[in-house]
Amino acid sequence: MVKVREDHPVHEDGEVDLHAWIQRLRDRHDVDITDEAGLIELCLWAKELDNTSQGEHPWAEGASGYRTGLEMAEILAELHLDTDSLKAAVIYRAVRENLVSLEAVKKRAGKNIAHLIDGVIQMAAISAVMNPDKKVVLGQSSHQLENLRKMLVAMVDDVRVALIKLAERTCAIRAVKEAPEVKKQKVAKEVFDIYAPLAHRLGIGHIKWELEDLSFRYLHPNAYKKIAKLLDEKRIDREQYIDSVITEVTDSLSEAGIDSEVNGRAKHIFSIWRKMKRKRIDFYQVYDVRAVRVLVPDIRDCYAALGIVHSLWKHIPREFDDYIATPKENGYRSLHTAVLGPEGKVLEVQIRTQEMHEEAELGVCAHWRYKEGSSSKVDSYDDKIAWLRQVLEWQEELGDSGISSVIAQFSQDIVDERVYVFTPDGHVVDVGQGATPLDFAYHIHTEVGHRCRGAKVNGRIVPLNYTLKTGEQVEILKGNDDSPSRDWINPSLGYIQTPRARAKVLHWFKRQDRDSNIVDGKAILEKEFQRLDIGKVDLDVLANALNVKTADDIYAAIGSGDLRVTQVLNLVQDDDAESLQQELIPLDARRPRISTSRSEFEVEGVNNLMTNIAGCCKPVPGDLILGYISVGRGITVHRSDCAELKRLRKSDPDRLVEVSWSSIEDKFYPVEVFIRAYDRQGLLRDVSGVLANEHVNVTAVKTHSDRTDNTATMTITVEIGGLSALGSLLGKINQLPNVIEVKRYHPTVRQF
Repeated sequence: MVKVREDHPVHEDGEVDLHAWIQRLRDRHDVDITDEAGLIELCLWAKELDNTSQGEHPWAEGASGYRTGLEMAEILAELHLDTDSLKAAVIYRAVRENLVSLEAVKKRAGKNIAHLIDGVIQMAAISAVMNPDKKVVLGQSSHQLENLRKMLVAMVDDVRVALIKLAERTCAIRAVKEAPEVKKQKVAKEVFDIYAPLAHRLGIGHIKWELEDLSFRYLHPNAYKKIAKLLDEKRIDREQYIDSVITEVTDSLSEAGIDSEVNGRAKHIFSIWRKMKRKRIDFYQVYDVRAVRVLVPDIRDCYAALGIVHSLWKHIPREFDDYIATPKENGYRSLHTAVLGPEGKVLEVQIRTQEMHEEAELGVCAHWRYKEGSSSKVDSYDDKIAWLRQVLEWQEELGDSGISSVIAQFSQDIVDERVYVFTPDGHVVDVGQGATPLDFAYHIHTEVGHRCRGAKVNGRIVPLNYTLKTGEQVEILKGNDDSPSRDWINPSLGYIQTPRARAKVLHWFKRQDRDSNIVDGKAILEKEFQRLDIGKVDLDVLANALNVKTADDIYAAIGSGDLRVTQVLNLVQDDDAESLQQELIPLDARRPRISTSRSEFEVEGVNNLMTNIAGCCKPVPGDLILGYISVGRGITVHRSDCAELKRLRKSDPDRLVEVSWSSIEDKFYPVEVFIRAYDRQGLLRDVSGVLANEHVNVTAVKTHSDRTDNTATMTITVEIGGLSALGSLLGKINQLPNVIEVKRYHPTVRQF
């Protein structure tokens, strides 16, 4: 039902009696106002500023910003907010209407008040998206997205910001009663789509219901009036009926020795209409139009009271909800049951404790009480995450409501920034985007990460490089040995995505013996070179570029995790490795370089010639290459160890020219990938899935099954940008079930 506003206490001259007003807040809402003089000073300042304003207020017909501030403060007092929140409320409209600057508020009232007001103003960004007549071009979304991000940050940083905004919007929709129809519709739609869901997510029941009823009144006036009339016609009979029920329930609970408080509960008009629509029923089939609420001391008494109610009247099947055992997503807890009450009339009974009742009415405010001088931020980490999840869920609702693509995009951006998963005990842990079970394990504890040997997500065993998603429950399977695998630090395999987890693994390997690191590092590097079909590389030349002295230092650094294989590959692929290439490929003469702008190669001694990649060896950036001047095709670029090039070197050595990779980016080169695996159904589908996920273009596929040993071989031609991308792709394919080996394929270099 719509709440009726009460006038402020006034003096004989009609001005608000601020002392009486503050005392009323204390008496009615038990609010702790510790700085009464400061609050009165800001009220008088707001009144003075309001008197200087010119023209209409932009948000409500004939409304006073000063009186609105007092009304906002009253709403916040109902939520038991602190004095700073009340101060921010009374001066907010003056700042919002540019009657005073935030800097002036900061100087006069303090930075905490200014911070709260600034956060509420940031939340006004949502209104810019909602109101198309404000000349906001939705296509130009970057500025709006930034504002929405600021809004979310402000809300998460201090919950009071969201509560002050809810109070302001509540006042706004109350004030448009006499406004033009267009304005009513605009404000009502914004409140219904944005702020009623926010109040629901925060669990503030009485604000949610008022916002829903008022919005419904303006958006669907005919339906609202029809239900209101039906309720009014039955009001007297219903009140008499409820009084008799209250007496009977109270007496029965008292006889059972249960202390209780029983009262009638008004059914909200929008809630009735929504139930009629959802269940496709008539008004007289809505069971909870007649309803009572029973408050008892503890949970045990809730179920005892439920038994007494069911002993008094017959329970209606399928009309019982236990929100104590299974709370709603916003934390709401209560028992709901429907019975055939006196005279055979349907009656709903809600049973809850006093604590549950406060949570239902006040939501987050029932958990986080603000005291003067506190930071007003959530102290408990788990509570902070719970609050953030509530805001994110509200954001997800915005995306579903069809408000705009901008909000949907924003919601996705926020979701993508952090991932929230649950431990087996139900605790919430936030990890970075793309985090894996290994990242989660190291987040919990270093030893848990070291001993991790497997993981379950939602009860199902998953690979350790599985990408976690918000809302999943993660369980780590631990072994007895606390030694990490060296594969975990290989970025191509994707086991670890967060810097924190990687640092812990690297630190473990640093403690190991240098000799074992050299052996392990050499095996890792040689295996990667072999898989990528990279020929001879002089690591002593590379050592200088990597700021180490010898090849053994490179092996040791890779083995300990201080150096990644991709860093070595990038150096091989880098144009700065020209000197290395020159030492490895002896040529008869060194000629000045002439760079051609027509290809991705730089050719020495030849200008304005077309270049093309040899189809026999298909080099990619990072391979050592030579060019061959062909007739009519310009320069054909081969790998330096290509068998065809060796033949050409013998027959036409004068046509060989030195070439190197240029710095042109975003080029892709054909590479053949060889896969050998045990044959099974779905093998090609799984390989294709990896290629699709890596956004790799496939130009040719050749497969062969060998029935004698039940193996299958595939040769797939893909387009790759360089050795690092190729290494990552081969690593992903190698993790597929039944794959024996996967590597780069060169029929003219190495036969399989």
